[in-house]
Amino acid sequence: QVRLVESGGGLVQPGGSLRLSCAASGTILAIHTTGWYRQAPGKQRDLVARINGGGTIYYADSVKGRFTISRDNAKNMVYLQMNSLKPEDTAVYYCRSTFPGDYWGQGTQVTVSS
Repeated sequence: QVRLVESGGGLVQPGGSLRLSCAASGTILAIHTTGWYRQAPGKQRDLVARINGGGTIYYADSVKGRFTISRDNAKNMVYLQMNSLKPEDTAVYYCRSTFPGDYWGQGTQVTVSS
């Protein structure tokens, strides 16, 4: 059984930083495409960043230069380092692994507010 668990969310002031973690069990993240998605209240869930099995990385335009996705194969984890956070980054952030399969975590809340 594949399970993804996100952690690291919280309340941060504008301009601050957070690092989200996605821990996997039941699969090896290095063989998947793993992405971070976010969903703000009343909005659709959007892709923020993803890394595929070969290490190719994609970022949404809204987070380029501020967010960094990375993977630690030894720990079987994927991270999202978020810097220069803005109020519009406030959302529930989800980890998703696909190809093969399609697995989601339960989400972690990120709130950017003064």
